[in-house]
Amino acid sequence: MRFEFATATRIVFGEGTSATLPELVRSFGAHPLVVTGASTERAAALVSALSAETFAAPEEPTVDLIREGARHAQKSSCDVVVSLGGGSAIDAGKAIAAIATNGGEPLDFLEVVGKGRGLVASPLPFIAAPTTAGTGSEVTRNAVLAATQHGVKASLRSPLMLPRVALVDPGLTYALPPTITAFTGLDALTQLIEPYVSARANPLVDAICLDGIGRVAGALRRAYHDGADQEARRDMALASLFGGLALANAGLGVVHGFASPLGGSGKAPHGALCAALLPHGMAANVAALRARAPRHPALERYATIARLLTGRNEASAEDGVDWVRALCVELNIPALRAWGVTEADLPGIVEKAARASSMQANPLPLTGEELLAVVMAAR
Repeated sequence: MRFEFATATRIVFGEGTSATLPELVRSFGAHPLVVTGASTERAAALVSALSAETFAAPEEPTVDLIREGARHAQKSSCDVVVSLGGGSAIDAGKAIAAIATNGGEPLDFLEVVGKGRGLVASPLPFIAAPTTAGTGSEVTRNAVLAATQHGVKASLRSPLMLPRVALVDPGLTYALPPTITAFTGLDALTQLIEPYVSARANPLVDAICLDGIGRVAGALRRAYHDGADQEARRDMALASLFGGLALANAGLGVVHGFASPLGGSGKAPHGALCAALLPHGMAANVAALRARAPRHPALERYATIARLLTGRNEASAEDGVDWVRALCVELNIPALRAWGVTEADLPGIVEKAARASSMQANPLPLTGEELLAVVMAAR
């Protein structure tokens, strides 16, 4: 047995911990850049306390946005970057911190569609404080960027990009509306299921995934229907953190393989795509395992997932798929067509998904016909 586990230098979790953010930032530098989402209001107190520069990532970050942000950090002589926001703001801050010290264009370092060069210089110190419970980006070593000219999303990835501090305060998620709670929560569940059945699964990740899946099973419905349920919000924040730890150390699978080309060619939020795809990706894997690899350990892992989700000891792998499908209905998850995905788009999406880095960790290779069936069912 051989595996590796790496994460943020320091993880701070708990209600009210965001009050310590100004002090944490000052410990790394005197001229911070605060990266936010579309609204800067939540970060106003932090910006004021630090006399900080600001930069907004109003949507999921693009190569052009990161180029602009890195230049802003350089011109302002920023020496530390802190992101306060959802996954888009965190990925943007992480990428800005890396490009600001390494020069060149973001495409020089981007996987799949770029040159894929490794970072040479250490990024600016980076601190992540998530305000959603889904992406887990606060503990990953990559930033997902849309390369709009190529119609895909790809990662800027390096061990040097692991945040110095991941500060997870569940209180920052209380104001999330139900729709965002659903999208991000199902993203978190996907990022616990896929690493657990991954071809690169390992015992440390297994333990994290099992705990996280159980938390989502008990908390996501409650957080969706009652955003003020503090226990549910805490469990979802913790599950999101666990998902980030898991995916960074065991990889993902078919759902995220599709999320890359789908996200790069439209305006759908990443979590919405994962939510629409999750039950169908699970079903395809379970069927393929039964047909071609009935003794594969991932099949029993899907049954374990089903037992955690349903609370029934006799649950089968297929019961887990049904549970997720029913949850998506209850949480009003729109199909891919709601985001402008047409039937004519599907062959090109399948071709790009098959080459996506996330697809390489799927428990077994899926055929082109199986991949097409997944995205057709999700549409």
